[in-house]
Amino acid sequence: MPQTKFQRLIFALITVIITVPCFVFYCSSYEAGGFTVEIIKNSWIFIPIEFVLAYLSEIFIGSPLSLKIAFKAIDPKKNDPMIVETLIICATVLVMCPLMSFLATILYNGIIAVGMHGAPLNNFIVNFIPYWLQKIVLNFPFALLSQLFIIQPLTRIIFRKIFKNNNEFQNA
Repeated sequence: MPQTKFQRLIFALITVIITVPCFVFYCSSYEAGGFTVEIIKNSWIFIPIEFVLAYLSEIFIGSPLSLKIAFKAIDPKKNDPMIVETLIICATVLVMCPLMSFLATILYNGIIAVGMHGAPLNNFIVNFIPYWLQKIVLNFPFALLSQLFIIQPLTRIIFRKIFKNNNEFQNA
């Protein structure tokens, strides 16, 4: 959908603005055993940190790698645009879910648990891989379904409104 580098940066920005709070609330709710108003209040501390991590990851790793994966599977010039977009979303989740789960494991199980709450460092080191794999397994279904059915459709609506006067975009 985005045609220029600037449009791709804006598209990624919109996606991350929507995605990060959803995932912070989702993961915090899972850890707490349910979603409450307290989750919303306490989670806002971590959203800016995760926003920066997610945006940089999406721009430099997620987007380029997901396009390579998707375009190895199909030819965007020969396939229906809806199939192309769906495959790009799936490839992005395939890349970003393990990457963001890795970063979240370092942030929550490492920096916050060890540095702020005094958890033993050796526990984090020994259990890093299990913590990371558990986060991937818990996040992947939510990531895939929320991106396919909520976040990306909403991102496209917002993106179209921002670039509605762009002639290049109108023909896409």
